[in-house]
Amino acid sequence: MVALLGYSREQIRAAVCDMYSQVARAPTSGFHFPVGRQIAEALGYPPARLQGLPEATLRAFAGVGYPFRAEAVRPGDTVLDIGAGAGNDSLIAAGLVGSAGRVIALDLTPAMTATLYHAAQAGGCDNVAVVQGSAERLPLSDGSVDVVTSNGALNLVPDKRRAVAEMFRVLRPGGRLQMADVVIRRPVTVDCGEDPRLWVECVVGATVDEELLHLFREAGFEAVEVLRRHDYFAHSPSAQTREIAESFGAHSLDLGMRRAATAPSTLQRWLWRADPRHWLAALRRRGFLGVAALLLALLSCYGTLAALALLPLLGYSLAVDEGAWAVAIAAFALLTLAAVAAGVRRHGRWAVVALAATGVSVILYALFIQYSLVVELAGFLLLAGGVVLDAWLRRRHQARVLGLEAAPR
Repeated sequence: MVALLGYSREQIRAAVCDMYSQVARAPTSGFHFPVGRQIAEALGYPPARLQGLPEATLRAFAGVGYPFRAEAVRPGDTVLDIGAGAGNDSLIAAGLVGSAGRVIALDLTPAMTATLYHAAQAGGCDNVAVVQGSAERLPLSDGSVDVVTSNGALNLVPDKRRAVAEMFRVLRPGGRLQMADVVIRRPVTVDCGEDPRLWVECVVGATVDEELLHLFREAGFEAVEVLRRHDYFAHSPSAQTREIAESFGAHSLDLGMRRAATAPSTLQRWLWRADPRHWLAALRRRGFLGVAALLLALLSCYGTLAALALLPLLGYSLAVDEGAWAVAIAAFALLTLAAVAAGVRRHGRWAVVALAATGVSVILYALFIQYSLVVELAGFLLLAGGVVLDAWLRRRHQARVLGLEAAPR
């Protein structure tokens, strides 16, 4: 999941409260993310569904998608709206559940809950209860709601695994979850601790899309479905935010799913987390595939040599096909080179690829033409230099895109 990047959770919560308090009090003052009725309609809200909502509520709309696309809310339901904001979705849900249903609108920001409370009172929505609280610790009993809805809140939550577990806990078995949230295709890896503004601009705190879906499945949700993806940041008035979003592949999506009848066991959760396919994908997205491949090359080379030397001392013998051994080492070295070459799309420095390619060439020479331990070690040092430089340049590129004054340490 996304790292906290140097923040404390208190700093994140304070930054979120400060930013969205400004949205509640002065929604037309201009933000790095789109706000208001126009973005709601662009994301898919039918004008008829927005009809009748208080103007103050619509002006402060800061959602990132259209969660009602999942059609999870039914008459008579008890609905929990997490990160309710000014209350657009809460008031829409109140109309859908009718007088027999109930909506619990929860938000972290006092200014937003005040706006929502006044809107509900003015609209005569006596089936809406406004609660201030955190998604990480929902003030509700187990299995107490039929539907959870959320729009643009999870990316602002520091502990996403806990928040998802809380959603599962408060939903009844078979209960439904509809949500919209910001996701990224490439994770943020730089230290953004000196600029807390970045977190509340939705990109830095977002999760890689595949990892977000995995997180819900791991928690025990089933029929997890992406209903639509939005180029949300194309509507941002900030050129810098649009550049950041493009760099990380940030966009928003609408999701629908349901709670399974029973929670997965601890063993099942750990098996899902240990799935090697998940870890390989995570390494690739984070730019660590080159490091992993280099370590495997070193292990296959010198780890095997160590085993050949030590096992006879323990009374065991090990026969190794030297040709297959050399091919395995070469394959991992070439995989390392491919991972370094992929970094050029980020930093544009072909010299790093040339350094790594030189290292691979030297290794191949030692393996297949004329073996020399010194030559082989020199090749691995050159390849390692390429891997380290690639990682450093990727971080510098992200620092530049995020507008940090200096490259991260």
